[in-house]
Amino acid sequence: MSGMRLAIGTMSGTSMDGVDVALIETDGETIGSFGPTLLRPYDEMERAHIAAALAEGPRLTRRDERPAETAIAERIVTRAHHDAIAQFLDINGLDREAVSVVGFHGQTVFHAPKRRLTVQIGDGPGLARALGIAVVHDFRAADVAAGGEGAPLVPVFHAALAARAGLRAPVAILNIGGVANITLIDADGGLLAFDTGPGNALLDDWVGRHTGRFMDADGRISGQGRVDEARLAQFLAHPFFAAPPPKSLDRNAFDLAMLDGLTLEDGAATLAAFTAAAVARALEHMSGQDPAARPGSAGGLGQGGAMRPATLVVAGGGAHNPTLLRMLAERTGARVRPAGEIGLSTDFLEAQAFAYLAVRSLRGLPLTFPGTTGVAAPTPGGVLARP
Repeated sequence: MSGMRLAIGTMSGTSMDGVDVALIETDGETIGSFGPTLLRPYDEMERAHIAAALAEGPRLTRRDERPAETAIAERIVTRAHHDAIAQFLDINGLDREAVSVVGFHGQTVFHAPKRRLTVQIGDGPGLARALGIAVVHDFRAADVAAGGEGAPLVPVFHAALAARAGLRAPVAILNIGGVANITLIDADGGLLAFDTGPGNALLDDWVGRHTGRFMDADGRISGQGRVDEARLAQFLAHPFFAAPPPKSLDRNAFDLAMLDGLTLEDGAATLAAFTAAAVARALEHMSGQDPAARPGSAGGLGQGGAMRPATLVVAGGGAHNPTLLRMLAERTGARVRPAGEIGLSTDFLEAQAFAYLAVRSLRGLPLTFPGTTGVAAPTPGGVLARP
């Protein structure tokens, strides 16, 4: 089943801003071309139901549990993805029969790989029937069942992007969504990837709690505040940051109560600094100082070992926050380049990734590796739903 094919990818991330849709041409190994993109925002009602499902998440014990709010949110997420894809096809004059597959990530409501549990809501078979297009969904479950972290999933796509852009290794691609994740591609083509810590989620929640808006637009609020270094140190004392990679993080791993008493601006500045400082900690893991802590073969770093990258290519919503980008440069010492500067998508990279991963899934190619999720061997994933 090799050969280039058109694939649509969708992403509904932990920031809960909406459904990203992107079209790419790929064979699941290389990228032929990038197509159009679309954002279908969630409205306030939809966002509120998804947030309620996130609150229910920690009480889940099985992947197929759908208590009250989670069941409502699953219907909302599925309908929103159908509407977004239908609108995308119509706007761009695309024939459904020309699209080989849709990569449907769904919405993560709980992620606890140590419990062998990860829950993404969204009805893949229902979406396939409604669209009349094959859908690959449930991307994380196979990796978690095999003992992996189930995240991040995009590193193999990052490697394809780096190859297409001609980026010189070692290079790091940092995706700052609700949770931030990083991929290091070394000179041998090996991958080391893991969640670094919070991305935008904590900052979004803090701003929403104080202003009713759901993001720190252009970093204006965080840019007016002062970082509380003592509280930042408390955040960084969490055992997640001392653990060697691969590792992954749940969106709600940290409590905003640690910022009680701070002004809106100082809390926002501290949270932006938290994201940047967590990335700096991640780069320490990539410095090659602790070879025993690094995965080796079969998708881990090559024999040359990790090298601290001089350049960070930043994608995701965080790439639009100048305050955060400045803090990243200050705290990592790396050259920070938004993905758009080198011809890559800043906002739709993860949607593109799930189109790519869907084609890999169709071909039975591995999605995750020892160096990306800690799984024992390269592992295929995804579940195919036919219309």
